[in-house]
Amino acid sequence: MTVLLRNEYHGPHHVCHTYLQDISVALLTLTSSSDKELSLLLINDEAMTLLNQTWRHKNKPTNVLSFPMEDNEPVAMLGDIVISIDTAARQAKEQQLSLHGHLRTLLIHGLVHLLGYDHERSDKDAQKMFALEKNLSLHLNQRRNTMVQLAINVDHVATLRQARGITEPDPVTAAAMAELAGAVGIVVHLREDRRHIQDRDVRILRETVQTKLNLEMGAAEEIIAIALDLKPDMVTLVPEKREELTTEGGLDVASQKEKLTDVIGRMEKAGIPVSLFIDPDSAQINASKEVGATFVEIHTGRYADATSEEEQEEEFQLISAAAEEAYELGLRINAGHGLNYINTARVAAIPFIEELSIGHAVMARAIYVGIDQAVREMKEICKG
Repeated sequence: MTVLLRNEYHGPHHVCHTYLQDISVALLTLTSSSDKELSLLLINDEAMTLLNQTWRHKNKPTNVLSFPMEDNEPVAMLGDIVISIDTAARQAKEQQLSLHGHLRTLLIHGLVHLLGYDHERSDKDAQKMFALEKNLSLHLNQRRNTMVQLAINVDHVATLRQARGITEPDPVTAAAMAELAGAVGIVVHLREDRRHIQDRDVRILRETVQTKLNLEMGAAEEIIAIALDLKPDMVTLVPEKREELTTEGGLDVASQKEKLTDVIGRMEKAGIPVSLFIDPDSAQINASKEVGATFVEIHTGRYADATSEEEQEEEFQLISAAAEEAYELGLRINAGHGLNYINTARVAAIPFIEELSIGHAVMARAIYVGIDQAVREMKEICKG
């Protein structure tokens, strides 16, 4: 099957093309049209109005148009679906829907039209069409076709070293092994109390990491100064309490906008993109956009710690919705905390998330199988 996506929309709304292609492929499979080709065109209201004037004699934009295969076209071609992102975004806002959720509905509607259904022919045809659309929506698998990236946190290698106050195991060596096994980045948290990662570690890692170095840190002046001098590939600002065993929740961005705007501005001036570690909460997502963050890392701890299927499902839906909302605001999205070899797959399948940061589970697994295999096993899970 082939899905040809053409983007002629260059407006203010952020649209994930990979998401739309994945949905289109899944729809072709569900409708037994895997042997067909589908064209998807994204345009603005002005272009949609011109199409409506030409083909429907209507001088206004609509959300979606479908153009079935003509007799002289190849049999493999199912047809064209054209969507006005302007109209889709306006309708999504009016109906209090996410833009991508509404685009998914429009894709289903457009495809069903290409399959020969038409709600304007009769009430009976309309009932058949809407029943098929509902069925497709219920069974549509949103599994991404592109693999989420995996970054490895090596903090707990340092935790083991610090327990004896000696020089091994060395997180620098562990980072190199994780990269060789396929990690796309190394994550370390330089805490104020230096309970695991030390200044020496981050300075050597800055020189030796071949992928990218993500420095997790609290917004303390001492650590800010180190980051500005070190210039990691990115910084992730996290909340930090001395009494906690590990980071226990997301950063409250909404309550400290002025401070975080200043820190982010200083980092960006030094050429360091900033991510904010936040709970999957709309207020924190909007605040992250307001203070100028490039990324958010969605805290998956409550999902990972859920003690029932119902609780885990509720937390998963919050993460999924948060990723979509952040993307539509123009933020880039990572996720992490508490993910392991059992619960990672569902989060890895969420569209819009670029990268997962995983540490403890991989290092715990490495005790039994070695770092190389532990990382490779987690990468396979991320592939789905």
